Amino acid sequence: MATTMMTQPILPFPSHPNPTTLLHHHLLFSLSSATSLTHLKQIHAKILRHGLDRSNSLLLKLLLSSTSLSPNLNYALSVFSQIPNPPTHHSNQFLRQLSRSTEPQSTLLVYEKLRREGLGVDRFSLPALLKASSRASALIEGMEIHGLASKLGFDEDPFVQTALVGMYAACGRILDARMVFDKMSHRDVVSWSIMLDGYCQSGLFDDVLALFEDMKNSYVKPDEMILSTILSACGRAGNLSYGKAIHELIVEKHMLVDPHLQSALITMYASCGSMELAQNLYDQLSQKNVVVSTAMVSGYSKLGNVEAACLIFNQMDEKDLVCWSAMISGYAESDQPQESLKLFDEMQVSGIRPDQVTMLSVISACAHLGALDRAKWIHIYVNNHGFGEALPVNNALIDMYAKCGSVEGAREVFHRLRKKNVISWTSMISAFAIHGDASNALKLFHRMKTENINPNGVTFVGVLYACSHAGLVEEGRKIFASMVNEYKITPKHEHYGCMVDLFGRANLIREALELVEQMPLAPNVVIWGSLMAACRVHSEFELGVFAAKRLLELDPDHDGAHVVLSNIYAKERRWGDVGEVRRLMRHRGISKERGCSRIALNNEIHEFLMADRNHKQADEIYTKLDEVVGELKLVGYAQNTSDVLVDLDEDEKREVVLWHSEKLALCYGLMREEKESCIRIVKNLRVCDDCHTFMKLVSKVYQRDIIVRDRTRFHHYKDGVCSCKDYW
Repeated sequence: MATTMMTQPILPFPSHPNPTTLLHHHLLFSLSSATSLTHLKQIHAKILRHGLDRSNSLLLKLLLSSTSLSPNLNYALSVFSQIPNPPTHHSNQFLRQLSRSTEPQSTLLVYEKLRREGLGVDRFSLPALLKASSRASALIEGMEIHGLASKLGFDEDPFVQTALVGMYAACGRILDARMVFDKMSHRDVVSWSIMLDGYCQSGLFDDVLALFEDMKNSYVKPDEMILSTILSACGRAGNLSYGKAIHELIVEKHMLVDPHLQSALITMYASCGSMELAQNLYDQLSQKNVVVSTAMVSGYSKLGNVEAACLIFNQMDEKDLVCWSAMISGYAESDQPQESLKLFDEMQVSGIRPDQVTMLSVISACAHLGALDRAKWIHIYVNNHGFGEALPVNNALIDMYAKCGSVEGAREVFHRLRKKNVISWTSMISAFAIHGDASNALKLFHRMKTENINPNGVTFVGVLYACSHAGLVEEGRKIFASMVNEYKITPKHEHYGCMVDLFGRANLIREALELVEQMPLAPNVVIWGSLMAACRVHSEFELGVFAAKRLLELDPDHDGAHVVLSNIYAKERRWGDVGEVRRLMRHRGISKERGCSRIALNNEIHEFLMADRNHKQADEIYTKLDEVVGELKLVGYAQNTSDVLVDLDEDEKREVVLWHSEKLALCYGLMREEKESCIRIVKNLRVCDDCHTFMKLVSKVYQRDIIVRDRTRFHHYKDGVCSCKDYW
């Protein structure tokens, strides 16, 4: 019987994987899970030891892992150089990663290597190369890549075109960016966003809004990023109405308002000064980041509401440089220079390094404070921290030294400048002007012209101010005429104000009035104020009342105008009219600014108000004042009460004059300062006649140099004489 054979299926032999393949997979896995550059180098050593360094997949993985684990690209670049003839798609992966790194210029080095070795690039390579050019601001390389794209026929590719728009915009060639943008056949939301942001970064805010209108007409729906850019442009341009329209669009379209967009809305409202709307949105935020909080601080600071700014500032857990700078600037511009400088000290303790913007605010605060020792310290800080070569900082230092009473300090900074611009010259001219040194102000003005530096409108304000405070009427007339005829500068209110002040101080009241009547601009508060002050000094009663009333029509709450009007009436002993003015002031809540004087001693600022008893050494100060008055009477001092224009008896008037804040500050300086040192006082109001005489006599009797900065100028008292020559 035949035996039937059963055919069994033939099974494959058991698989025995190649050890090299297993090792390859193991190394790939190890590269994916590596957590440090050291770990990667250990794996790299294994690759070399086992002869797998010709494996492109392993080397590419090693390459990409190294760029993600270390900001230093030297190792990654060395690995790339070991890959023989890398496939284009592998090179593109590396180029993309490099273009996003902290060293985008390395992308261009790799590109040069590829070109040098004859390795190709394709259309997928170009966006990464152009992105790297954008981030490295490498315009020449970017233009070369543009040429290559055209040569290879890739310049019509929408991704390449979008990258070109970004490259040109980032390199400051916004017109070239727009030319590429206009040639695009397809513009998606990304390309619109890049072009809009380019205009915004270039400060072309009107172009931003015009392009956005074009975008709306093209039926491309804006995303949150684009709307944030538009809101930023509105805020930086102060265009509140357009910003509100964008807000309404967001609400109308029921768009999702993410934290980034909400920050943009708050920043826009704050930048436009609409703090109520900004505050409402800010209060709705559950989490307040540093960007939006900084915007609120900046907004309140710019409006002078430092209390509100400080409230938000103090609530912030994290503060960046912009926020510190905004707060320092807010205090500096709100007549709180001590707080500004104190905050600067705190910022340094917190480890935040200032930039040039911060330093300009700090220098401004010091100038306002008038403390020379602090000014010298800030100058040293500027030099030690790398700001010494910055022209804007040096120009600010000239102004700071001048306002701290040191013309020599200002002059030293000016002469050391290797390069001077019109602001440098103007700052030095103004320094001489406020110190009453019209001669040097005019010399510098004429020297400036010989060195072919054209004066600007601000320069002429400084020169005319110098003429006004020195009584140089004819010189002032000539300079005003040259400004108009020679330099073709149209006079502004400040220039007419200087001329009115020049004529008024020289008792040419009618000429001052004629100028006011003939000027092509409507007189402002400064013009009427100058005329009013001249009328008060020279007893032009009717015209003074007229000027005061015109001023109050423009600014009904102007405290100075009410006070001068009251004083004019008082000089004529019209006490009923004086009472009426003061009743009106009480009704409107207007109060006369109190006299306040500051003196800096041993890096400490001491403030005195009129009849102040708050100082810890008040009793000693008043004892010293009595002693000084006694000494001055021996050389003929008699109190001048003519500036006390209230209905008091003579003894009461003498007490009021005696207790003026600058006298208290002076006596404290006499108690504390060494005899050889100069006493420096800063007064917020004009020095009165009696205090002026008092200071002159003290400088003679006590053999002390005294420098007083009042509201408008400096008085240098020495040996019984003042630098103003009693013309102030």
